[in-house]
Amino acid sequence: MKLQRNGRSKALAIGAMALVSSLSLAACGSDENNNTTASSGSGSAAPAAAINCGSKPSALVAAGSTAQGNAIDVWKTNFGAACSGATINYGGGGSGAGVQQFTQGKVQFAGSDSALKPAEVDATKAVCTGGQGINLPLVAGLISIVYNVEGVDNLVLDGPTTAKIFDSQITKWNDPAIAALNPGAKLPDADIQAFHRSDDSGTTDNLTKYFAKASGGAWSYPASKTWAGKGGQSANGSAGVSAQVKQVKNSISYAELSFAQTNNLKSAAIATGASKPVEATAANAANTFAKAKVAGTGSDLALTLDYATKDEGSYPLVLVTYEIVCDKGNKADTLDTLKAFLTYGASEAGQKAIGEKGYVPLPKELTDKVNAVIPTLA
Repeated sequence: MKLQRNGRSKALAIGAMALVSSLSLAACGSDENNNTTASSGSGSAAPAAAINCGSKPSALVAAGSTAQGNAIDVWKTNFGAACSGATINYGGGGSGAGVQQFTQGKVQFAGSDSALKPAEVDATKAVCTGGQGINLPLVAGLISIVYNVEGVDNLVLDGPTTAKIFDSQITKWNDPAIAALNPGAKLPDADIQAFHRSDDSGTTDNLTKYFAKASGGAWSYPASKTWAGKGGQSANGSAGVSAQVKQVKNSISYAELSFAQTNNLKSAAIATGASKPVEATAANAANTFAKAKVAGTGSDLALTLDYATKDEGSYPLVLVTYEIVCDKGNKADTLDTLKAFLTYGASEAGQKAIGEKGYVPLPKELTDKVNAVIPTLA
């Protein structure tokens, strides 16, 4: 799916680029189950002069969110090309696994599409000597409702209908609720095959937060990283559910937009209550992020996102991947490289590089705050 469309494309592209600057650096491939080093991957290498590598190159180990996998691929390549001796091993595995490994002291940072909960913050104090884990928003994206239905190219869904599909309350593609949102579409009389994440996932958490706000009560479960809906089939990671939708006819799932683009999957537009359905584009997600609020205190930059937005051109299904780090108590031998990696990710160059892969640059007001926190890490 193209990131901009028709007459608004130029204006939206300028608006999205004005938001450039965010994130952290980690390093990993889009195959969430395999560790990779900062020596190969996709994306064009940044000029070495644009990246400050720090004075003590070292090996970082990280794990977590698979939604940011394609962003990490790009950063891994550019950072590795510029910083000889620094390697980044990112194990993926999902947000839940990443946070768990961080609280066990197995990784220098974790990627999570959900901010740390109070109990998780408490658990980090055992490994962050004299400090605690904090949330640094570095990779912004949107959750695309990906589908594979022959002959249907411009599917429209809304909160209640999508929630019912993923909870097996709606089981046919020509169900009246779907047909009402898609007049004139040739919806098949075929069973819907819904795929959800098998691993504890921040993407699932954000999707179900959207359901909680926008489904009108159709989703009866609490928002969670762990899937609770009835029926459907599961797959591991963003790459796993995307691969299933690509292979299985009449299927539907949810994945970060970058994975939809990589797999050439169609993405549904969302009827939010605005004058027309909102397409799953980076520019439309940027409109939503522009109104995000910082909910954390001190150096913690956890965000509040409006999943129920009805603003024109604001895509509601958004997510932020936080890099979970210690504010104090980081390992001395890797701290220099950690700061350098995060600084590159939060830079204009780092944000621009992943913006070309379907991610959404965060507002400069927010990335300025991220850039102010990184040097204080100890």
